[in-house]
Amino acid sequence: MASKGNRVIIHLECTECRSSGVPGVSRYSTTKNKKTTPGRLSKSKYCRYERKHTVHREVK
Repeated sequence: MASKGNRVIIHLECTECRSSGVPGVSRYSTTKNKKTTPGRLSKSKYCRYERKHTVHREVK
């Protein structure tokens, strides 16, 4: 199997669910390039628990 280079799999978690004390409810998996994006990634995604679009940030 060929190596994908600098690409790594990351997990995005809803910030609103996490701050309310319900971690791990809404998570997405995606990949990112570590060379071009060294910091934590954040995207607006749909949260099934909140039933709206919220900011999802990368978790370690």
